[in-house]
Amino acid sequence: MSDDPEEGMLGWDETVFRDEHVFEIDYVPEVFRHRESQLQTLQYALRPAVRGSRPLNVMVRGPPGTGKTTAVQKLFGELRGQRGVRTVRVNCQVDSTRYAVFSRVFEEIFEYEPPSSGISFKKLFGQVAERIADEEEVLVVALDDVNYLFYEGEASDTLYSLLRAHETHAGAKVGVIVVSSDLDLDVIENLDGRVQSVFRPEEAYFPAYDRSEIADILRDRIEVGFREGAVPTTVLDRVAELTDEAGDLRVGIDLLRRAGLHAESRASKTVELDDVDAVYEEAKHIHLSRNLRALSETERALVETVAEYGGGQAGDVYDAFNDRTDLGYTRYTELVNKLDKLGLIDAEYEQLEGRGRSRTIRLAYDPEAVKDRL
Repeated sequence: MSDDPEEGMLGWDETVFRDEHVFEIDYVPEVFRHRESQLQTLQYALRPAVRGSRPLNVMVRGPPGTGKTTAVQKLFGELRGQRGVRTVRVNCQVDSTRYAVFSRVFEEIFEYEPPSSGISFKKLFGQVAERIADEEEVLVVALDDVNYLFYEGEASDTLYSLLRAHETHAGAKVGVIVVSSDLDLDVIENLDGRVQSVFRPEEAYFPAYDRSEIADILRDRIEVGFREGAVPTTVLDRVAELTDEAGDLRVGIDLLRRAGLHAESRASKTVELDDVDAVYEEAKHIHLSRNLRALSETERALVETVAEYGGGQAGDVYDAFNDRTDLGYTRYTELVNKLDKLGLIDAEYEQLEGRGRSRTIRLAYDPEAVKDRL
């Protein structure tokens, strides 16, 4: 055993990471484990596009952090090498209206943003459809987190425009992949009848990973992202355990990155269990942080009101919210419903003695954790 106290210490120019990007949200792993059947369903549906035909539509469902987005990105990466196929992934958490979706598609196709004002949806849609028809390209659009379009009441109009493109513009071939993480949302049932009649998708369900599958995936990330020997098996086992409890693989991936950074802050060449414990509180709230970042100013104001007020009866919370924003009760109710669907608040009807049924609003997370991330 060496007596050199510097042996286990990092120098200023050293790191425990081999490739830190491996732990970023947009990383697509070369090895994609435990989703073979789901990838086969997607490949089967999109294979006609490679032959110049309109592909089958697909509905991808599953809890958050189960590989849905990664599967789409991996398949789109393969399709980009095919002539005559154009793929566009739209993050509906960011682009949550029909106009915003088509603006994103326009930008991907023309490689510049459409004018921010002065162009109607009809013209925007027409330019997209005409371009793919003229170029004889097949367009595949993935509506990732499509549940956000439903929350805004925009899903039916958006899908209708995409699915009917070939009728309004001869030669326009469009396929759609809808990706939903809201297991309480029945996508088909919540679409207008005019859309239900044409939207008959293949289905790919992504179940939650079990403990051993989580360990396999995290082990792959460690081998690619960390230097050899930087993460002991005991640390991997602990991260897999915490990830399984959280039910979201992204928690484990983020936890590995944060634990690595914490180890570096100690100038250590190895990640220890103490590093994991020190950063877990932050990593386990990754889903909360992402949801809060995507909220509008008004939605954030309502979350902040509930956090500060401590929850309570809907009418009482509204009074405090109205003092802050001056918004009417109808808009307030719409915001409550959306935040409830996002899982940021719990809004339940309760029977109150002498007052009948009343809605009680509470945060779904610890108020201090929410305040820290607003």
